[in-house]
Amino acid sequence: MIGFRRGRAATASAGSPRRPEGAAARGANAPAPSPKAVAVRYLARRDFSRAELAQRLAQRGIEVEVIERTLDELMASGYLSDERYAAAVVAQRTGRYGKRAIAYALKEKGIDATAAEAAMAPLALVDEFDHAQALWQQRFGKPPASDRDKARQVRFLQARGFGLSVVLRVLRAAGQNVDDET
Repeated sequence: MIGFRRGRAATASAGSPRRPEGAAARGANAPAPSPKAVAVRYLARRDFSRAELAQRLAQRGIEVEVIERTLDELMASGYLSDERYAAAVVAQRTGRYGKRAIAYALKEKGIDATAAEAAMAPLALVDEFDHAQALWQQRFGKPPASDRDKARQVRFLQARGFGLSVVLRVLRAAGQNVDDET
């Protein structure tokens, strides 16, 4: 049968249950939501850094002065915190990524250097070798059989932010004869 669908009935928006956004959803006479309401709606979904939230609000056409004032209010009331966001990013990525990759992610998210250093402080006590070895064990579990496999394992761990010296230590511990020129 052509056009027959199982499950939910087809809707005008190609099966999408999402509500329309913008003026069409509010109606023609309804006022636009305030920048603070928009920002709180974003923050209700997940935590954002100040820079990320400013970018989202700017994409909605809100003026820079209004954005800065709104973000200052949210920070004063505790809804927005770069320190809390940085700590959450570090906690989420620890064990799966190296210190270098975590620091880069914080920089990309617009976290300033002091907040990033404070969030990364607990990682100073952690040995990256243990995290890299656990990640390698989970992903590969056995020493590489060929130079091609060895290169693939090295690339994997380096892409996760582990330094070459740590990667080579992991492969040595796995029983692979590793030369330092890899």
